[in-house]
Amino acid sequence: MHETSFRPIRHSGWAVRFLPVSLSRPNYCLRLLRSWCALLALCCFVVLASTGSFSIAESDDHGHSSTENHGHHHESSPSASQWEGSREGIAYSEFNHHLAGVFLLLIGLSELRQALGWPVLTWTRFLLPGALAVAGLFLLIWSDHDAWPIGSMTFAETFFGKDPEVLQHKTYGVLALVVGTIEFLRRLGRSATAVWTVPLPIFAVVGGFMLFSHSHGDHPAADKIALHHLMMGTMAIIAGSSKLISGWRQRQLATERSYWELVWAILVLVIGVQLLFYSE
Repeated sequence: MHETSFRPIRHSGWAVRFLPVSLSRPNYCLRLLRSWCALLALCCFVVLASTGSFSIAESDDHGHSSTENHGHHHESSPSASQWEGSREGIAYSEFNHHLAGVFLLLIGLSELRQALGWPVLTWTRFLLPGALAVAGLFLLIWSDHDAWPIGSMTFAETFFGKDPEVLQHKTYGVLALVVGTIEFLRRLGRSATAVWTVPLPIFAVVGGFMLFSHSHGDHPAADKIALHHLMMGTMAIIAGSSKLISGWRQRQLATERSYWELVWAILVLVIGVQLLFYSE
């Protein structure tokens, strides 16, 4: 049974039996969630602030170095240098990954609440479609500095060109928007048929497989990036598969929750943490 109201649908009881009885108290759950959200906000602020400080410091160092060497030899400008692996490119990429981590952490916390069957903060189930929609728009617009619509590449070059990295980013964006819209309608109760539960886990599985071939081009940290993508891709495939199994069990056994939902939520949280501390 899916939540289609802003009010709690259950007043007592738990799907996960190994949890302490005290966790079934709504006030305790509310305080726990507030603590998690505060910790999440603090971690996001510290990591993103550190990233911004690092980028500014690197830019200052770059400018200082160029000034010192101006009278000795010609230094190529940042715009003329290769973007992948440059200081500006690394800072841009890391910010995008950290922002994606924030979205996934929000999604993971909301899915964890639903997996545990907490009868409070039911409105948080809309964090997943909302975060997917915002992430999709961000990828479509700002995923690549030289791609349409903010870069020099045309629409055709962006979506039908020969750059696989750009094409994958835009594909992620389109899929995130579509799946986010489907999940929003489903969680409103507008799409109650079982088939509409499939796009979300399929998106996770397909996205995981796409990460195996996702490359940042000629990057000095290519091996490290590939390892990041391998870990995230593997977890995304397992998470999506768990979500599929959970949906199947709910339909076949007529149960409200399953342990597979908990696996899905925890893996989404782990991927979010990995993205939040992603570095090149």
